[in-house]
Amino acid sequence: MGAVPVYRWRLAPDGYATRRQLRALGLRPGGQEVVAQLERPRRRRSPLVAYLYRVDLAKPVRPMTPAKWSALARANAARRICPACRRDAGYVIPTSLGTCVPCASPSTSLRSA
Repeated sequence: MGAVPVYRWRLAPDGYATRRQLRALGLRPGGQEVVAQLERPRRRRSPLVAYLYRVDLAKPVRPMTPAKWSALARANAARRICPACRRDAGYVIPTSLGTCVPCASPSTSLRSA
């Protein structure tokens, strides 16, 4: 990435958008290089940076195929299975615990045996 123009937060010219803004429009960068960046100043820390892409060069988001939907469903289901008791917790297991809540704190468990 060479020298790109830097704009202050909320002062970028029309026709540029961040990845998130492109996604909201149903678009993706489509392989184009970053054309500019935004900087939001912060106190006592380095500024927040957002990269900008040209909207006119953006491509439509690729549609989800049945195989992708299936893979996503399997991945989300796997996040609900407790590795300790192998039960579906009914919620996504927190990575901070690594197991379902009853397995993480068995002394305060309300699980019926």
